[in-house]
Amino acid sequence: MNSLAHTPLTFNIFGIEISAYGIMIGIGITAGIFVAIWLGKKRGIKSDDIFTLALYAIPLAIVGARIYYVIFSDHIYTFVEIFQIWNGGIAILGAVIGGAIGVALYCLIHKKNFFKIADISAPALIIGQAIGRIGCYLNGCCYGIETTDPALQWFPISTQLDGVWHLSTFFYESFWCFLGFALLLFLFKKLHRTGALIFSYFVIYGVGRCIIETWRGDSLYLAGIKISQLLSGILVIVGIIGLVFIYTNVKKRKAKNEKNINP
Repeated sequence: MNSLAHTPLTFNIFGIEISAYGIMIGIGITAGIFVAIWLGKKRGIKSDDIFTLALYAIPLAIVGARIYYVIFSDHIYTFVEIFQIWNGGIAILGAVIGGAIGVALYCLIHKKNFFKIADISAPALIIGQAIGRIGCYLNGCCYGIETTDPALQWFPISTQLDGVWHLSTFFYESFWCFLGFALLLFLFKKLHRTGALIFSYFVIYGVGRCIIETWRGDSLYLAGIKISQLLSGILVIVGIIGLVFIYTNVKKRKAKNEKNINP
């Protein structure tokens, strides 16, 4: 399928109309929870803790995704419209911010190590993003700039929306997130320093999103700047600083211990 009308794809289930986008978001969240449970067991985190964490992170991720979109959208929302999330208008980076607040609250209330929990959350988050972007394709949103070169008018490079070819930026990001998920699973086995995995996620997702956002045709702007591209760049910088800090600190500790052993 390489042609899609701008009208969101929906299904009628037992008389209830459900969007394909919503279904894919639900699948992404479910997959993320199972990944977090699987990886959590390897780091000594109980399944019940993951389910409790989800009760904090998921609602706040949804709220964050909506608030982010409402703030930066060029549409002026009425108070009632702000809550009509079923009419569309959420943003993944807002969900990341809201979810992070949820993780922080969970760790504060239940006295858990934030970075230890965040390390488990990183692969779960990116697999959810990968699946969720498939929903964007079915919804006809998060598309790229118009493709005028006939040589590029084929899927997955481009997709037709209402008869007009656009770069398939939703596909690019989904593919990038699946690759990022595989890389984070590999790093999960290799990086054992607390915080290393979440900072790696910042770099991996941030680099991909920053590049892909260049080709987006429906970006949110702040003072003429693509806000998601700006925040993605900040994620990359924070991720690099975090990784440098973690591993520089490790070297300093090793040097200090060796000095104490051999004065």
